[in-house]
Amino acid sequence: MAYTIDLSGRVAFVTGASSGLGAQFARALAQAGAAVVLASRRVDKLKALRAHIEGEGGDAHVMELDVTDRHSIKAAVAHAETEVGSIDILVNNSGVSTTQRIQDVTEGDFDYIFDTNVRGAFFMAQEVGKRMLARAQGAAPGSFTGGRIINIASMAGLKVLPQIGAYCMSKAAVIQMTKAMALEWGKHGINVNAICPGYIDTEINHHHWQTEQGQKLVNMLPRKRVGKPEDLDALVVLLASAQSHFVNGAIIAADDGFAL
Repeated sequence: MAYTIDLSGRVAFVTGASSGLGAQFARALAQAGAAVVLASRRVDKLKALRAHIEGEGGDAHVMELDVTDRHSIKAAVAHAETEVGSIDILVNNSGVSTTQRIQDVTEGDFDYIFDTNVRGAFFMAQEVGKRMLARAQGAAPGSFTGGRIINIASMAGLKVLPQIGAYCMSKAAVIQMTKAMALEWGKHGINVNAICPGYIDTEINHHHWQTEQGQKLVNMLPRKRVGKPEDLDALVVLLASAQSHFVNGAIIAADDGFAL
């Protein structure tokens, strides 16, 4: 008998869904049967992704979101729950980075990274978490109590890499944030876990892997290869599902062994 995971009847909210891993997470969750809320600042790209998902028979909705703006977070979550239904799954994926030596990081660079990767991720999870808690405690209506929050950290949060020090720091914070939320919310049936992707070939960095510098990096990797966005499909669907009920506070490296 084949093993399947069915997310029918669940609502998944995916931040940073306009490209890269976020777009693939949304496609994977929709293929598993979830109604997917696509959220980011780039609404035009979200609309194209919605058309793709709907073309495959999925259910997708577009929501404008800037995670650095708490009012935008509150409005997007409220709008999503009104339009689509109670959010059962959050994929907290928005993230940015810069490349420079530690001594060259300006206050603006630091704030740019931490405002999205840490502050934005925290208040996004908090806003959805509050609503999950209210349903779990019977203070708000909802067909499903508890929930799944999947924070997208990075193997850079586990292993420091040169010239992206502030990014590494921000993702280490996401890892500790995940554990803190799991500890406090687990008793209410809200499971909070983190995925730490390694080097993934996306449309944003695809050209880099063809360059001399990119090829040097590939040759330093454990199996001399980079991942594809779809390599994380099974993991994100599992963590979003009821079958992951015994997995809480896990920090899962999906990096082909790079951080070992």
